[in-house]
Amino acid sequence: MSALGVQSFTQQGWEQVLAKVKRALVYLDAACAESLHWGCGSTRLLEAVGGPACHLREFEPAAVAGGAKQPKAVFVLSCLLKGRTVETLRNIICRSHFQYCVVVTATNHAVHLTANHVPAAAAAELEGQQPVFEQLEEKLCEWMGSMNYTAEVLHVPLLLAPVSPYLALTPAFACLFPLLPQDVDLLNSARLDKKRMGSLGEVDSTALTPELLLQIRCLVSGLSSLCEHLGVREECFAVGSLSRIIAADLANYAPAKNRRKTSTSRASVVFVDRTLDLTGTVGHHGDNLVEKIISVLPQLPGHTNDVMVNMVELTALQNEEKQNMIAPGCLAQSNDTAAKALWEALLNSKHKEAVMEVRRHLVEAASRENLPIKMSMGRVTPGQLMSYIQLFKNNFKALVNHCGLLQLGLATVQTLKHPQTAKWDNFLAFERLLLQSIGESTISIVLNQLLPMIKPSNQRTNDDYSSEELLILLIYIYSITGEFTEDKDLAEAEEKVKKALVQVFCEETELSPLLQKVTGCDSSINLTFHKSKIAVDELFTLLRDIAGARNLMKQFKSVYVPGNHTHQASYKPLLKQIVEEIFNPEKSDPIDIEHMSSGLSDLLKTGFSMFMKVSRPHPSDHPLLILFVVGGITVSEAKMIKDLVPSLKPGTQVIVLSTRLLTPLNILELLFATDRLHPDLGF
Repeated sequence: MSALGVQSFTQQGWEQVLAKVKRALVYLDAACAESLHWGCGSTRLLEAVGGPACHLREFEPAAVAGGAKQPKAVFVLSCLLKGRTVETLRNIICRSHFQYCVVVTATNHAVHLTANHVPAAAAAELEGQQPVFEQLEEKLCEWMGSMNYTAEVLHVPLLLAPVSPYLALTPAFACLFPLLPQDVDLLNSARLDKKRMGSLGEVDSTALTPELLLQIRCLVSGLSSLCEHLGVREECFAVGSLSRIIAADLANYAPAKNRRKTSTSRASVVFVDRTLDLTGTVGHHGDNLVEKIISVLPQLPGHTNDVMVNMVELTALQNEEKQNMIAPGCLAQSNDTAAKALWEALLNSKHKEAVMEVRRHLVEAASRENLPIKMSMGRVTPGQLMSYIQLFKNNFKALVNHCGLLQLGLATVQTLKHPQTAKWDNFLAFERLLLQSIGESTISIVLNQLLPMIKPSNQRTNDDYSSEELLILLIYIYSITGEFTEDKDLAEAEEKVKKALVQVFCEETELSPLLQKVTGCDSSINLTFHKSKIAVDELFTLLRDIAGARNLMKQFKSVYVPGNHTHQASYKPLLKQIVEEIFNPEKSDPIDIEHMSSGLSDLLKTGFSMFMKVSRPHPSDHPLLILFVVGGITVSEAKMIKDLVPSLKPGTQVIVLSTRLLTPLNILELLFATDRLHPDLGF
């Protein structure tokens, strides 16, 4: 078993796909494209296809069809083969001249049976058979125009986008997010003939929408395949309500039972709800360059975890209007050994060390290419890095040899020069002030400190906070405060902040996509005072939910550490508390880390432990810990876990999984999403 397991798992999956694509048109959906991007790179796919032309296309209804000289197609899809997905397949195939079609789905056949409402008992009898895939193969031949043509449908678990040897993400589940207390009301409204739930603690799988349940089953299918690749039998644990449902589904996943019987190694899989601690996602404590890069640079289109790097500086183009002619660079450099080494150094270093590491790599690359480099020591500046990068501009061979490194170098320069980076320290200073204020005063006083900073757009300078940034600060305040006492002062302070925010929203000259989501208006012209007031009231309902997210916890009730005469008040991440509790030698039975039984033997063990000396399963029992954060993780959090586990229990390996990388802005998008209970599964 190796820490490189997530990378080999992804690469092994793509090798199965690459074996099918020779001389084919390849259609990929966004999630599979992202897995390819981080796992082995599009270059590998193009090499496997062969031929001078680019044969990669996005899987969508309007996709370009195959021509008369393109008889073969491979479709690589992350989703279930059902509904709109099948319609899109039919649309593309009927407009093409294919004689050979391969459809690869990242979701296994057992989940397709569930999606088609086949009862569990009937599904068990179909073990080894794949009727859903076989029926689709017949349809593919029918759409191609002859039953003598070749069609193949197969499952390959393309679940992960491995960002590093210890961190991997699940692009197909980037929008999967834990439930909030307000979601309980929505779930209750669909349970007219059943007992109403009083809190998130009462939510179980029977209460969820069919779409969300199916989304969870698709994720569980992929995680089971990962455990099979790692050769482990997993014990499942959970912290949080949605995590409990996911962990229970994996523990009782029927297709995994035979696998577990033959597994020689063991692993603990601990699922954690992101909503239990949002402080780290909106805070600026993480002294990490990559975190800043993904926060300030624009998102790479179609991706959830990578950014666009402007490459114009390495071209002869000067005209700003022509910049969109140049393809953007990115952070993922899966086929460039030197760039990959730098990327991993950036993930694992503090900001200052990371910038020096970028300079060192650029200097060494320039020296190897005999470029006329002028050495300079001391503080690294964006201008200095840019002067090194410019050396490669007129040397095509050097440019090609070090393209990956130059993309990371330009990403660094563009981040250091970005106005939002200058604001990072302002955020950090205010957050530190808040930490001290929370310990010395009530939340009402903290809100009154924020009030003067809430300014309409026509009164703001570059140093002032935008509407979105004010939302980030509010989430920080409510998340780190946690439970608080209602009083007259709080009600008055909230009303003042609400009134100011309503005014700010109304006076925005243009609504950003996020503000459109928050206000429910697509244009500032349509945003009336009344609509703005409704949006702000809903925002404060959300803030109360965030503050109360840990109410059901017995041990992990707070992420705030009060100050004393020797230490200032500080933030202690929930993930750190969980890892420390897992490896705490003095506590045999974690209170808030719930074990999910996988059958009768586990239930008996749990029952006997009440009156006999039978130890319950513990997350520190096994040599591998897989920590899955449902709803996203920051780069700093992943590094903290990676460093913390071996320091607490040497020899234990850790794999960090999550749905996506988080920035302060994209956590806002997830919180204000309207489809949390009804995810779009493509049908």
